[in-house]
Amino acid sequence: MTLRILIVDDEPLARNELTYLLKRNEEVGTVEEADSIESTLERLLRQSFDLIFLDIHLTNESGLDLAEKINRMPNPPLIIFATAYDDYAIQAFERNARDYVLKPFEEERVKQAAKRAAESLKSTASSLSESEIEDRTVPIQAEERIFMVKLTHILALEVNQGETTIYGKLREYTVPDSLASWEEKLNSPFFMRVHRSYVVNINEIVEIQPWFNQTYQLTLSNGLNVPVSRSYMKAFKEKMNLLN
Repeated sequence: MTLRILIVDDEPLARNELTYLLKRNEEVGTVEEADSIESTLERLLRQSFDLIFLDIHLTNESGLDLAEKINRMPNPPLIIFATAYDDYAIQAFERNARDYVLKPFEEERVKQAAKRAAESLKSTASSLSESEIEDRTVPIQAEERIFMVKLTHILALEVNQGETTIYGKLREYTVPDSLASWEEKLNSPFFMRVHRSYVVNINEIVEIQPWFNQTYQLTLSNGLNVPVSRSYMKAFKEKMNLLN
């Protein structure tokens, strides 16, 4: 697996250096940055991360306090403290930190921390059943509120004119985020892009009909019809075991 990482540090140079070192590792995928508790929590509401590198001393704020907030979230990312101070290790590990990396950063130490995190996540994923994985919830920020929705209650997502509609079992939600960002946030083998405008929960497909130009039209459990475009047909057939 490749890690989706968020670096939280109020020093731009420290963020830039850590980003550079992390991206030199094959375990690392995307690397994003935040500089405060507020900006971190905003990102975590909109995007899913596997791992956070967290500084302890933020401007007028404490990374230890932020770690406590993160750990109260559903399915929190792993936390590695990245700091210039070596006397907070006990408090860090009391907050479920997976590692403690000191500044100035050493490339081999950063590489080791990222590799251990990747191995830990892989081990955890392999030990969970599908039902346990899919029982998780995701935050949906809409209508000036945050709805906590079970993954299994999301049927499909559709993008139209820059907005994404999330079709749930109980209601629909309209959010400004891209469809690609929601694919990453869902991070589930049961959600699949079938069209440039649609992602579907394959467990909610109740009917597959042949459609124009050797494509398919899907009917979901809520009655929604979703096209499968030609560019996604091969992958869809493989996923659904429809290959001849």
